[in-house]
Amino acid sequence: MEGFLVALAISFGVIFVAELGDKSQLMAMTFATRYRATTVLAGISIATAVVHLVSVAVGYGLGAALPTGWIGLAAGIAFLVFGAWTLRGDSLTEDEKAKAGRTGRSALWAVGGAFFLAELGDKTMLATITLATQHGWFGTWIGSTIGMVAADALAILVGRWLGKALPEKAIKYGAAVLFVIFGVWLLVDSIGQLT
Repeated sequence: MEGFLVALAISFGVIFVAELGDKSQLMAMTFATRYRATTVLAGISIATAVVHLVSVAVGYGLGAALPTGWIGLAAGIAFLVFGAWTLRGDSLTEDEKAKAGRTGRSALWAVGGAFFLAELGDKTMLATITLATQHGWFGTWIGSTIGMVAADALAILVGRWLGKALPEKAIKYGAAVLFVIFGVWLLVDSIGQLT
């Protein structure tokens, strides 16, 4: 049970922070202006659960096949890259804005499909894969899914009620610093295992 809670807490924290300022939050705000907030949140939840289940399966498979020291080293480097990626920032392309603005047959499927496609290969998917190599798959899946849905729910609230975004620079720098801290921690831990 302790391993589950550790995986849940770490993956929740990492993915919540990674999602702040991400294009998925921008999509959530855009969808929230067209559809009911509960429908948008349900679509996000379904898409996130599926993408993160695939992510943890890949990460867990890699973790079982490769030595943990080398995986930790790769994970540490990946988190440093995620920190740099976060500093670079994220924005919606015109095509993504158009997809978020279209009305479809079903708002739930429109939102879910758009989020599923947007998350494939995104930093939150890669971070979930990385976390699953180090921690139990179930706790990582639940934590990463809840973390992303919570961050996107925050975007919906911000988009609906406040009408303005969170301070982008503060979010960007804070998320980057947390990624670097996790990356350095994983590198130090992995080098200790390899020596």
